[in-house]
Amino acid sequence: MNEEHDDTERAGDSTTATMDGPAGTEALPNEETAADPPGPREDGEPSTFEELGLEPRLLEAVRRRGYERPTAIQRRAIPPALAGRDVLGSAQTGTGKTAAFTLPMLQRFSDDEHGTLRGLIVTPTRELARQVEDAVGEYGATMSIEPMVVHGGVPIGPQIEGLEWGCDVLVATPGRLLDHCRRGTVDLSEVQVLVLDEADRMLDMGFIDDVRKIVAQTPDDRQTLLFSATMPNAIKSLAHQIMEDRVEVEVGLEKAAEGIREVIHPVDRVAKHELLLHLLENGMEGQVLVFARTRDTTQYLSDYLERKGVSADALHGGRSQEQRQRSLQAFRDGETRALVATNVAARGLDIRGIRHVVNFDAPRDPRDYVHRVGRTARANETGDALILMAQHEWTYVRDIEKLTGEAIERRAVEGFEPDFTPPPPPELGDDDGEDERETSPLNRGRRRR
Repeated sequence: MNEEHDDTERAGDSTTATMDGPAGTEALPNEETAADPPGPREDGEPSTFEELGLEPRLLEAVRRRGYERPTAIQRRAIPPALAGRDVLGSAQTGTGKTAAFTLPMLQRFSDDEHGTLRGLIVTPTRELARQVEDAVGEYGATMSIEPMVVHGGVPIGPQIEGLEWGCDVLVATPGRLLDHCRRGTVDLSEVQVLVLDEADRMLDMGFIDDVRKIVAQTPDDRQTLLFSATMPNAIKSLAHQIMEDRVEVEVGLEKAAEGIREVIHPVDRVAKHELLLHLLENGMEGQVLVFARTRDTTQYLSDYLERKGVSADALHGGRSQEQRQRSLQAFRDGETRALVATNVAARGLDIRGIRHVVNFDAPRDPRDYVHRVGRTARANETGDALILMAQHEWTYVRDIEKLTGEAIERRAVEGFEPDFTPPPPPELGDDDGEDERETSPLNRGRRRR
């Protein structure tokens, strides 16, 4: 297996390297893992969508989606957003951030003047862009709000034709949006609300310079809503530069959501694929999402599992858009039991019923772990998150535990005990061991691609 080429998406390659897939999944789940009981809250926060101050048409749209109570990020972000404040929001993946910026934006556009681009939502990936556009369409249907999505990987001609008809809210990936701006097919001069969704992912993908170019083309008096699952210093710096009088909202930052059972299986590197097969055949029920570091490993594991009688498919940047769409749809429909993917599936993939997330390769950036495992235990369900840890990966695992502040159980699988002795969990909160931390690519301030 070739381990040299990581499948991390890069800026400027929006036509080939970003994940895509059909819309139609639950784009806006009300997924707070610890639901609040009905009735007033002791902390004074609203406990119902009515108490948030949403107008009747939006309340009707929320009810049609089947959601009864707002999540923590919705309770804390929607009121200041409705008041016109800039909002810097951070919350775990799968906690309903999309509603936190979509609902107040739509309420601002509830008048009868339509057809002018007033709302702009920028997302890092095609899949997420499609899901957000689907959510805007469903919530805005009661107000005749017209959304549109533009992203790479598809011909630009139909998008230009659609933009000529006009829209109220545009959902876009950075590269394709700037392409339209250069062509003069998108005018951002009347944008009233700018949303930057999954800002940390755009940072990781190298889109921050593109984001700054986009922001510069919007009015200075716009409202800015920036949402992110993690909050690295670069994102805080960006927020300081582009936001005024902002409200900061944090909910469960940089931790795996409740309901996720985490475990580390120490294993020799050469036995990883056999252990994965063993786990799939013994004890794992339902659908399984497997993360590998490179597209070569991803394809190898998919082919290996298929040969062993486990229905599997691969999702990575080296496959065509049509192939990725088929793979995702088969997984959504339950036709494929195991989907083996690179980090292109760590964000924007909202598929109910994923019971297990397996980190075949421990991620080098611990924040990627939080996003990966967030694919399970959605909508108040439970799920399992596993790391198959080889000897060379223990520093990555240690960084994960230090980021989340929680030790993860080490448990060797009978018959796959490694030849090395797994190191114990770190003493969390201990600042000793600077010499050891220097061995981590993350703590050296660089990320290997």
